[in-house]
Amino acid sequence: MKIFWRRRLFWLAALFWLILDFSTKYIASANMQLGDSFGIWQNVFHFTYAINTGAAFSLFQNNVDILKWISLGVSFGLASLAIWSNKLNSWEQVGYGCILGGALGNGLDRFTKGYVVDFLDFRLIRFPIFNFADVAINLGLCCLLVAFFSGLSDRSQ
Repeated sequence: MKIFWRRRLFWLAALFWLILDFSTKYIASANMQLGDSFGIWQNVFHFTYAINTGAAFSLFQNNVDILKWISLGVSFGLASLAIWSNKLNSWEQVGYGCILGGALGNGLDRFTKGYVVDFLDFRLIRFPIFNFADVAINLGLCCLLVAFFSGLSDRSQ
């Protein structure tokens, strides 16, 4: 319990994004068929049910076996960082926690389904369809950049 309280922002961020990602993927896959799409804001933002057997931007298509083990390794590495690191500030805790939540969300899809469920579709900029795990990972990276460039991160680690 001491580990949780010492790095509570890390664990809360990871848990929040994992639950959000899992629940929204469940809702999308339970209520839509592959390829179904409906506009929230016509030609700007849609919910479109898609699957991805690769990584971000559909890179490494059909390499689920490698990607699921990479997700697992990243998850163990980030959890280890939270448990044993003595120097994580709030931005770093949230950043690494978001990345863990995203890695777990997409990793669980890869282990249980053999693909990742995607459904967030920004058509205005023709962006690839993605999910909340992807949002979490990118938000986590932004938090780490804030920590690094604001001098909050101990660069000697």
